[in-house]
Amino acid sequence: MTETAETGAQATAPVQPKMQILGQFIRDLSFENLLMQKGVQGEVSPEVQVQVALDAKKRPADNQYEIIAKFTVRSDNKADKSPLFLLELEYAGIFTVENVPEEQLHPFLLIECPRMLFPFVRRIVSDVTRDGGFPPLNLEMVDFVALYRQEIARRAEAQAASQPTN
Repeated sequence: MTETAETGAQATAPVQPKMQILGQFIRDLSFENLLMQKGVQGEVSPEVQVQVALDAKKRPADNQYEIIAKFTVRSDNKADKSPLFLLELEYAGIFTVENVPEEQLHPFLLIECPRMLFPFVRRIVSDVTRDGGFPPLNLEMVDFVALYRQEIARRAEAQAASQPTN
């Protein structure tokens, strides 16, 4: 017998977090082929920069949240730093999240939910760059944990800087 059984206390199994994607969609998409607008001149050697921003909003229904992943993908020519293309994508998912403690909800929404959306974002970016006249761009996996930690550190620094010193 276990100690809890001997004392008569009921042993409760930890409740597992539950997440369900109710829907996902493109909120906004823009692709500009700047290379074709200017005309092709000489050899092109692309350099790609990706910026990611995340947002989470509570929805009126119980335990429902809208997660918005904003990706800005810019490619410049390494040789002369002239822009080749600019892709801006806002991709959203509606999630039901249950059994997550309140103090862990914020990181859960901004780490686990975007992780579920990322394969779809990767596919959209690949298709749009290919259809826009470039080789398909296959985004590297985003480390959403590191991204979350960077944002928390940035907010802490901003809050410390705004505090008056005596």
